[in-house]
Amino acid sequence: MADTVAESAQAPAVVRHAEEVMGTVFSFDVRGGEPRAVRAALDDAVAGLHRVNEVFSTYREDSQVSRLVRGELTVGECDPEVAEVLALGAEAERASEGWFSMRYQGGRLDPTGIVKGWAAERAARVIAAAAGVNGVSVNGGGDVQLLGVPGPDRPWRVGVSDPLRPGGLAAVVSAAGADELAVATSGTVERGAHIVDPRTGRPAVTDLVAVTVVAPRLTWADCWATAAFAMGSRDGLRWLESLPDVEALLITAGDEVRCTGGLARRLG
Repeated sequence: MADTVAESAQAPAVVRHAEEVMGTVFSFDVRGGEPRAVRAALDDAVAGLHRVNEVFSTYREDSQVSRLVRGELTVGECDPEVAEVLALGAEAERASEGWFSMRYQGGRLDPTGIVKGWAAERAARVIAAAAGVNGVSVNGGGDVQLLGVPGPDRPWRVGVSDPLRPGGLAAVVSAAGADELAVATSGTVERGAHIVDPRTGRPAVTDLVAVTVVAPRLTWADCWATAAFAMGSRDGLRWLESLPDVEALLITAGDEVRCTGGLARRLG
């Protein structure tokens, strides 16, 4: 749902990579850094994504999450990342008053709603820690974590797809002045009615076609976009306005655009 756009003039050395994992494509754009250190960090980040898939995939019978659901493992017997993600998911559920959930109607545990954003953010931070890196963009299936800058006085920019006009942009988000920024979109255009209303366990039926959230961390931006979509435009916008350091763009099926009050400062 989003594409990273970086200005190239006077930009540091660029390393780009695309990796198919977790049922989508993760795209990496790394600016600057010592080449061997960048390559090693990129290898570590990619390996980490594959490990996340092995541990958390609900489609793999042998994943730790699948075994946890079946009662074959306890949380303490899983990798430490499982407890970390479950704690983050519980925090997201509290903050959203249950509109984000890893369980539906008391059903099976399913942390996939938080894992992709968390994994992309973690991968970006692994690479950003490499020697001399100026900036990192990790795009996980359209949800983007940005760290640093792509070049001197040139911020990262992310184009947000228009859900009602294929090939068009609804907005361009700028990371100017931010050391870290994330952009996440939840909607029905590309994947259909896959967002679940936690109260019913069924696809959420609202007036929205897309919610894009801008926040420092992709872990939370992804969760908040999902929760706000399930709420609908009126309640979703009101709730998003209450969150610190969060801006959002909501588009209804009737082509009405609703924004948080501070979003304009992030456009450009």
